[in-house]
Amino acid sequence: MQKITILIHCKDQKNIIASVTTFIAKVGGNITYIDQHVDVEQNVFFMRLECEFENSTITVESFKEDFDKTLAVKFGMSWDLYNLEQKPKMALFVSKYDHCLFDILGRYSADELGVEIPMIISNHNDLRSIAERFDIPFHYVPFTKDNKEEGEARQIELLKRYQVNFIVLARYMQIVTPKLISLYENKIINIHHSFLPAFPGAKPYHSAFKRGVKIIGATSHYVTEELDEGPIIEQDIARVSHIHSVEDFIMKGRDLERIVLARAIKLHAERKTMVYSNKTVVFS
Repeated sequence: MQKITILIHCKDQKNIIASVTTFIAKVGGNITYIDQHVDVEQNVFFMRLECEFENSTITVESFKEDFDKTLAVKFGMSWDLYNLEQKPKMALFVSKYDHCLFDILGRYSADELGVEIPMIISNHNDLRSIAERFDIPFHYVPFTKDNKEEGEARQIELLKRYQVNFIVLARYMQIVTPKLISLYENKIINIHHSFLPAFPGAKPYHSAFKRGVKIIGATSHYVTEELDEGPIIEQDIARVSHIHSVEDFIMKGRDLERIVLARAIKLHAERKTMVYSNKTVVFS
């Protein structure tokens, strides 16, 4: 165990930070990053810290056991520990739109995202050539109202086979099933082509254009059973005016989708997001 990230949330109370930092020091760790936040309304404490261990004989298992007994039970903590040197495995779900897929794979090739991409799943074959260009296994899994159970079973089988840690819907134009959501709770990231909550439906840019809006946006969020109502990870906007056409709106919107989705992936991969009460705490 060399470098780890710890995420903690619990009821806000005295002496949490001092107790955690003292524990890390006693087991031979050096804290390289620490941040915390208190939700005053709900009285909930959140903390993220990164530690390094040099020449330590402590194992992940013994650390977890000691931390749980010494601190987690005492403070009533919900907590997770991650090895910073292990990149999470991310599966991509796509349909026919290619702009987000190209952007993600370009950043992946440049080693910007801190993830592994073991495979891509699609309900169409249109983007297979892109996956092949980047040498990533592509799996065509038909998914319609008539074969949802079959499609879901195949998706889950592939996710287990490749030991996927989280999923990104890179403009996947199907509703994810409740079973898949429950298996990957707060681990499915979607990009929504508008600044939520606003202009729902298949053509948000056309609706925004008709309304004469001055900004358009994109929103990346975790997927829940309530469509487009999951905890928001990242958002951004672009200014528009009366001189812009619908095509301009779409072009600007796609640029935002690429940027916002990439940021959300990186935040999740670096364990900088914590979900609580359908909201996120996003650490810098």
